[in-house]
Amino acid sequence: MPGHAHLRLGDGHPRRHHRRHHDHCARQDLHQRPGLEADHLDPFTNTSSQHATELEPDTFAYGNTIVASSQVGRFTDGGASDIGWNTSTDGGTTWQHGMLPGITTYQGGTWARVSDPAVAYDAKHGTWMVAGLVIDANVNGAGVTVSRSTNGTSWQNPVMAVGNDGQGYDKEWIVCDNTSTSAFYGTCYVEVDVTSSGNAVVMSRSTDGGATWSAPAAPSGGPTGLGGQPLVQPNGTVVVPYSANGSAVRAFNSTNGGTSWSSTTLIANVSSHGVAGNLRDGEGLPSAEIDGSGKIYVAWQDCRFRSGCPANDIVYSTSTNGTSWSAVTRVPIDATTSGVDHFIPGIGVDHATSGTSAKFGLYYYFYPSANCTASTCQLEVGYISSANGGSTWSAPTTVAGPMSLSQIADSTQGRMVGDYLSTSVIGGKAVSVFAVGKPPTNGQVFDEALYTAGPLTVTGGSVASSTRGATSVVAPHRPTGSAPLPVRH
Repeated sequence: MPGHAHLRLGDGHPRRHHRRHHDHCARQDLHQRPGLEADHLDPFTNTSSQHATELEPDTFAYGNTIVASSQVGRFTDGGASDIGWNTSTDGGTTWQHGMLPGITTYQGGTWARVSDPAVAYDAKHGTWMVAGLVIDANVNGAGVTVSRSTNGTSWQNPVMAVGNDGQGYDKEWIVCDNTSTSAFYGTCYVEVDVTSSGNAVVMSRSTDGGATWSAPAAPSGGPTGLGGQPLVQPNGTVVVPYSANGSAVRAFNSTNGGTSWSSTTLIANVSSHGVAGNLRDGEGLPSAEIDGSGKIYVAWQDCRFRSGCPANDIVYSTSTNGTSWSAVTRVPIDATTSGVDHFIPGIGVDHATSGTSAKFGLYYYFYPSANCTASTCQLEVGYISSANGGSTWSAPTTVAGPMSLSQIADSTQGRMVGDYLSTSVIGGKAVSVFAVGKPPTNGQVFDEALYTAGPLTVTGGSVASSTRGATSVVAPHRPTGSAPLPVRH
């Protein structure tokens, strides 16, 4: 049965960043705003998981409903005991929560673990969907399941979309075509990479509300990568930005409803600073969104604007057609000499806005000091917004933290809040759900729960974004032909 998440005041309320130094002493409380703690969705007791851990959330909004999903009960070596859902029907003010049934053995299913939750809505068929990477007893990503719901609170047992065929898979994503005038209205798309084939990228599609899925199809040229986030333009063109194994961000597309997929084009090579403290940061996976006109925005962490690459900014590139991309633009969170490291971005765009009036909300994690260690790093969550298509931005706000790395789940690839973050913007207000670690109580090892700062108004501001001052990244920071990134269940 769904439960109502309780609200509590505390580190979930916004505080303004000091623009130059992010100095805690310089912050000023804005106002009291309750933060959601989905406390704790983890009902499991298996000794193989780290309990009271919820992380790696995704969100999707349609109308006034927002559905968020996350891993619950993280295993150190990959995946979680189940996927939890959090649903708001009032634009992110109040929430219900529960667990997806029928996926893992802990919730009436057959799979050992599940990971990488992603949310979509199919307007034609009136169906919410949560995709998950199911993991077998050998800790192999065995395929992609899709759980479905007509209301976001009552969920069916999952269907298999891709896999269960002896291959290895990782980092799936899901989206649906919700434009009624599109020739492919009601078609949904899943992207996933095949780890057993060197991270080969494949796509699958459904035209019946996610009940059945096509055989996987590869883009032209057989690209490899991970973390693709498909987006559908109003004319039905599907554009899929993805990470080329950490070396670059690229994209491919389909103009025929997923029957075939193009070769890839370069968005930008990537130059990134290694995040300190052995924090798992997703290796710079992109966060991608689309405005009402179909303009695409792809954000990632990158150090090209900072001399010597001492820390990352959040940067982005845009396209109206998925093949020609703008110069890389820096989000002006603070000065390039600030010493602050920014990473794991989640960009959201109000789909009712577009062009020079597009409203953005951007949540991200950051260290106030990039030069820290596993014992000294202080992890925080920030928020910034633009009301004019990214030309100028508001002052940044801190919405959670600081937290020490020992307060968040461990993994074989570092401490973990998630490989990605997500933001949904509806009615000019930005909602994100993010993992926050706090000192554990009641004998628990962790108290890592999901929080939201509530719907935050996209105010925008006067601080200009810029493409100037970037170091030319003519070659990726990972040499061409280098081994794919490790599997990141």
